[in-house]
Amino acid sequence: MQAFSAQERRHGSRSGGFCRAGDILKEQHGDLLVSRHKLRQAEGVTLVRERRESGNQILGFATRPFVLCGLPVRRPPQSDLIYERRNGFFTLQITGHPEFGLPFGQDRLVPIFLSTLAVRQQSQTIWFKSAAQMLDTFGMAKGGKEYRRLVAAFERIFGATIFFGTDSVRSSARVVHRCRFNFLREAQIWYDRDPAQAHGGDRLENINVLSDEFYAEITAHPIPTDIDAVKVLASAPAVLDLFMWLVYRCFVAKREEQIPLFGDFGLTAQLGSVEYTRPRRFRAMLHQWLATIHMVWPECPVSICSDGRYLSVRPAKAILERSETDRNSQGGSRVRA
Repeated sequence: MQAFSAQERRHGSRSGGFCRAGDILKEQHGDLLVSRHKLRQAEGVTLVRERRESGNQILGFATRPFVLCGLPVRRPPQSDLIYERRNGFFTLQITGHPEFGLPFGQDRLVPIFLSTLAVRQQSQTIWFKSAAQMLDTFGMAKGGKEYRRLVAAFERIFGATIFFGTDSVRSSARVVHRCRFNFLREAQIWYDRDPAQAHGGDRLENINVLSDEFYAEITAHPIPTDIDAVKVLASAPAVLDLFMWLVYRCFVAKREEQIPLFGDFGLTAQLGSVEYTRPRRFRAMLHQWLATIHMVWPECPVSICSDGRYLSVRPAKAILERSETDRNSQGGSRVRA
């Protein structure tokens, strides 16, 4: 019997052989096929829009330092243990643990998860039943690899030391404020690949005690965000950073503002994205990120100015006002952004 060539295996042999229908569709109508990831993303975008329009958004919360400045998007070299970002007069510096390294990528979901639970439970000591609860919250797959990644993320977050500060001028005096803290004072995380073990009683309770400084920051400045939107953008950390930053900036804006893209006070100095050696490359990426954000938040009044040097931001609210019943059901206070 003569063996089929690769091309014949794709299209079927000329002597009446068969090939998979999926292969034929992929070859002849590839533009009509949608991956499962894109399908889930489209469903997530639809859910975000529907819940915003109906005023039934599920609120999550973030802290001011990590909205104003992003964590690293990609894994830094193991030898790099200091990371710094600036947002105007605000400075964020993170020192990583020598063994675990700096937080990066989807590690940024851990502070959002912890902050959200702290606001909902109104407690510095927070509990959750299983590691799977966090994976479910952000629509992440569950399995041995994912659980190990989650534990590694908690280790990097637990081991990191955060320094942030602001410089401001009031009347004729310069005011300098500095704060240094860790995320957690104590952490106990249980995980198991057997879902049945998630209901093993108090023995498997996850307990995290937030540091005094981190808890004070989240209770003093809880910045609301849309958990469903975070879920859609969880696999794209740079886009998630930009989305959360825009939600905040549009909320606090009193009029149209123009944010420089480059320089010490520019957007590139704030986001946790990799350094771009060419401004043209960063603008191209920013166009892509904004296109994704406009899918999640079509009314987002943000655009790149015609000269390509500034980002135009106008007042808007991504988090709509909620009824008393909705607020009580989510365990949070009345906040809008």
